[in-house]
Amino acid sequence: MHTSSDILPLHRIAVLASVDAVNAVTPDDLARPTPCAGWDLAALLAHMTVQHRGFASAARGGTDLEVWDPATVADAVAADPTGSYSAAADDVLTAFGADGALDATFALPEFGPGATFPATMAIGFHFVDYVVHGWDVARSVGAAFELPRDVIEAVLPIAFAVPDGEFRAEEGSPFRRAVEVDDDASAMDRVLAHLGRSPAWTRSHRPTSIRVSPAR
Repeated sequence: MHTSSDILPLHRIAVLASVDAVNAVTPDDLARPTPCAGWDLAALLAHMTVQHRGFASAARGGTDLEVWDPATVADAVAADPTGSYSAAADDVLTAFGADGALDATFALPEFGPGATFPATMAIGFHFVDYVVHGWDVARSVGAAFELPRDVIEAVLPIAFAVPDGEFRAEEGSPFRRAVEVDDDASAMDRVLAHLGRSPAWTRSHRPTSIRVSPAR
């Protein structure tokens, strides 16, 4: 596992790549489907934007659950998806890079009352999310999404530390069940599949069924 200081430059690359993906979005795209089941692009961008705000608040010692509510940013995202997202991404990068942030304990109230995590773990959660959510956005608008090899190699063990199981089918689970990929699948495709996404997903084709992968 990387330390927070090791992972921060790679995390920054992933977040900025997600900004590039969102920069391809127009207001007319917001009703598009996404690889995140049940979410159109507007809902996905509201989630991504508010998660940046929530993690930024946590890095600064905040504990307020309301900061994490997508409804607080939904109107801003609908009016200016690229501007509101870019501002939130800049906020979280600034918060993670501030003096003392790497030694902080992050309160993540979405996990439940009193839930706290060391900076290393919390930044790892955020890192995984923005590798896959950047891909989600790009696929939704039919754009390419490329990350450097070292970013993908760093996120792979963090992603595979997320357990799979029937609980992922329950309401409120952050990921669907893992799906199968070929043995020679790329590292990025393995990350996507383990976190419940078909690497073959396109905006014109959403699979109606998935195969559950074996534990790995």
